[in-house]
Amino acid sequence: MVHDSRLLLAAGGASTGVAVIAGTGSAAWGRNAAGDEARAGGWGYLLGDEGSGYWLGREAVRHSLSRMNQGLPADELTAALLAACGVDHPNRLIALFHSPDTGRRYWAQQARLVVDAAAAGHTVSQALLDQAGKDLAGLAAQALRKLGIDGPVILGSGLGMNVIPLQDSFRSHLGAAGVSDVRVLDQDPVFGVLKLVSEASGAH
Repeated sequence: MVHDSRLLLAAGGASTGVAVIAGTGSAAWGRNAAGDEARAGGWGYLLGDEGSGYWLGREAVRHSLSRMNQGLPADELTAALLAACGVDHPNRLIALFHSPDTGRRYWAQQARLVVDAAAAGHTVSQALLDQAGKDLAGLAAQALRKLGIDGPVILGSGLGMNVIPLQDSFRSHLGAAGVSDVRVLDQDPVFGVLKLVSEASGAH
């Protein structure tokens, strides 16, 4: 089975470089001209997945619980989270978060609340999206260093393809690291299959 990141790289029109998945989870995978491969992240949600949808959803819960502990009223992000989860107090988020009825995808879906709150001017949500972009850029930079290349870097999957502030942060942090060829995927990674098949045919 071809790794999702390899499809993503191919869909971005590249045979070498680093692909970054930013969806429910997160990971970076790359390949250089010598055929060496490198990976960064992809440890799963219990150990990592920084910058992913799950990470954003979890951070929204942590933010809400932190405000509760400080005796602060619910802000717009907390209010949206409580409504989306169908609970009436932040304290109920604890049991819900650990419930077998909610899993990784459930909390990843709450990332949209962070995106919406950021667009409405919520500074904490804006900071979370910036941190997500920074963390994803860090994964890309690790893979680039291992491969000894400077690009291209292709960002894809649900969050990566659709959340502009995250894209801007991703580009900015990679730019600060000297990486200028940064692309955001504009088509489904399945189109990468066509490129891989074409490359395989040309190799015979």
